[in-house]
Amino acid sequence: MRHHSIDVINPEANPLEVKRGDRTVERERLVNDSSELVFILRASQQRHEIGEFGAGGLAVFGRHVGLIVDGAAPPRQSRRGDSREPRLIELKVMGKGRERIEPPDLSERGGLKDGQPQRSDTRLFVQLLAFGGCGDAAGVGRHLEASGVEGVVYEDVNDPLGIAVVALSPDPNVFVDRVRPALVSGPCKTLTRKPEYTMFGRTYALGYEPDLEDTLVARPRRTMLNRDWRWGVWYPLRRSGRFAQLSDQEQRTILSEHGAIGMAYGAADYAHDVRLACHGLDRDDNDFVIGLIGKELFPLSAVVQSMRKTQQTSLYLDRLGPFFVGRAVWQSPL
Repeated sequence: MRHHSIDVINPEANPLEVKRGDRTVERERLVNDSSELVFILRASQQRHEIGEFGAGGLAVFGRHVGLIVDGAAPPRQSRRGDSREPRLIELKVMGKGRERIEPPDLSERGGLKDGQPQRSDTRLFVQLLAFGGCGDAAGVGRHLEASGVEGVVYEDVNDPLGIAVVALSPDPNVFVDRVRPALVSGPCKTLTRKPEYTMFGRTYALGYEPDLEDTLVARPRRTMLNRDWRWGVWYPLRRSGRFAQLSDQEQRTILSEHGAIGMAYGAADYAHDVRLACHGLDRDDNDFVIGLIGKELFPLSAVVQSMRKTQQTSLYLDRLGPFFVGRAVWQSPL
């Protein structure tokens, strides 16, 4: 341990101010009793070191701007004549500001699996971009496949020259490094983008999923790339602030009503959903992106109609849509 001598300007227990060289340690408090001295120092510049100390002197060692030291040293005679026995018990480094804050846990959590809690930092990112002026939608699909893009090309049912490209990857860098160049080259160069339909989000967990990795990556990928489920209805939504003010139990009740409809349609193989969170990712500040996928178009419309009657849709949505409706002309292989 290196030691640096310092001058004690005021040896009284409180206040304490010390100097080292031309730097001053800010005034703080000194706590002591018959067997223990605790110094709390806040260095005004750079790092300082705290070493041995007693009632009449202090040396500085350490690595941080905020330190608490409980110390042991041989008995020393104070300037007031009383004998004290400081003991080196423990050194605790206490940072200031951000150094004291615990980082947030960003992991997705699922239910117990084989008796163990599930956690994952892997998510599937999904982007939908819509275009007009396309005379060869299948050719766009072939171009994307050659470019290494995984996803779907939909023919827009409401625009005879419209398409939508849905790209997916667990790595968001792919959308800049691979998808972006592909969509400004080859047959995509002449397409006209429709920014009002742009959607971008990430898969998420609710906390009780029996297979977390399947929920976050495998199942949504299977849903979008299933060659038997070619129809798709995609739309963003934003909940109202009133929903966030409800208790957790009230929110669960409302969401379970919504979820029960989706499960019934899924069990009948009428409609399958892809749910994405888009907080901070959406141009229009939406909260979620929903993809409804299925064999036929009518059930996808019917499930939207059924959900109009739920509390979430009728009472707690600020915004819904626009809706993109299309049929897949190209899908990546599973």
